[in-house]
Amino acid sequence: VQLVESGGGLVQPGGSLRLSCAASGFTFSSYGMSWYRQAPGKEREFVAAISWSGGITNYADSVKDRFTISRVNAKNTVYLQMNSLKPEDTAVYYCHLQKVVDYWGQGTQVTVSS
Repeated sequence: VQLVESGGGLVQPGGSLRLSCAASGFTFSSYGMSWYRQAPGKEREFVAAISWSGGITNYADSVKDRFTISRVNAKNTVYLQMNSLKPEDTAVYYCHLQKVVDYWGQGTQVTVSS
């Protein structure tokens, strides 16, 4: 299993970013996927999840109505569209797959600052 995140960067408050997670090494279309984040000095926290078909999504209260998780099974990719970004969204964002064990990507840094 390999999960490779991309799309992070520096953005001003109120701005937008789209993160991507390219997956390989398993049958992507059979598994739900999720995004987590970890801010400096804090524990890793859940951000959003999507079912195998994309028909069911779930969000942390802190990002609801600002972030959107989606997937394209034909591309083995899951996305996180982040709008109205706030400084408190600053963190390393990780793609996550739960099978028998947990799999994580290497993470992508998102910094929200003026």
